[in-house]
Amino acid sequence: MVDTEESGMSAKQTLLRTLPADLDPARLPKHVAVIMDGNGRWAQSRGLPRIVGHQRGVDALKNLLRCCDDWGIGALTAYAFSTENWGRPLEEVDFLMTLFERVLRQQLREMMAENVRIRFVGHLETLPPSLQSEIERAMAETQGNTGIQFTVATNYGGRQEIVEACRAIAQQVRQGSLDPDCIDQTLFSQHLYTANLGDPDLLIRTSGEMRISNFLLWQVAYAELYVTETLWPAFDREAFHRALTSYQQRDRRFGKVRPR
Repeated sequence: MVDTEESGMSAKQTLLRTLPADLDPARLPKHVAVIMDGNGRWAQSRGLPRIVGHQRGVDALKNLLRCCDDWGIGALTAYAFSTENWGRPLEEVDFLMTLFERVLRQQLREMMAENVRIRFVGHLETLPPSLQSEIERAMAETQGNTGIQFTVATNYGGRQEIVEACRAIAQQVRQGSLDPDCIDQTLFSQHLYTANLGDPDLLIRTSGEMRISNFLLWQVAYAELYVTETLWPAFDREAFHRALTSYQQRDRRFGKVRPR
């Protein structure tokens, strides 16, 4: 006989991997990027410390990652910590660094089991050494995984990324290894943190803020933007379903005109 608990888990897994019937699997975004905004406001609106909002925000991100994997979306990029976030209260920044490190250490085995390949982008050299070690370990151990590509932007700034790409290209020109006439969009993209990842098709921002906040400035040139009033810790599968529904209603012309 089949164990009741085991049967229940199997049914649950089947349900979770079922794409909502109103979504067209052929028109799903290949790459989703998300600006996770509203952790502090979510907590404060409930009379809780801001750090509780960050903890719940981690849960929301884990759920979104699983949802993308379940529904056949191959890449998720999350804006975890910007270069501007260092201006937050020291206590909150210290908590976030510790939280990142703890989550990485605790979730690595699960990511391996779920075939997730994790990658961190940003100015990682200035992060706490212990966090850098966990990041290096997680990337090294998951690099052979073939499932969803999970990119975490940490100490990331879009302008800084572009400046660093320009410096790298300029250095090659100065050394005589690159002809300036060979510089094009493809070459430039190869010098970004996200080289070989592919640009996002859909950029989601929670909490209703109508700005990109220095996130993937080059890469989101033709991404569809979806802004929701939902605060990040409350962004669940139903909220993601609504975002995908909106995405599939868009006419993606990439600057062109559809023939009549």
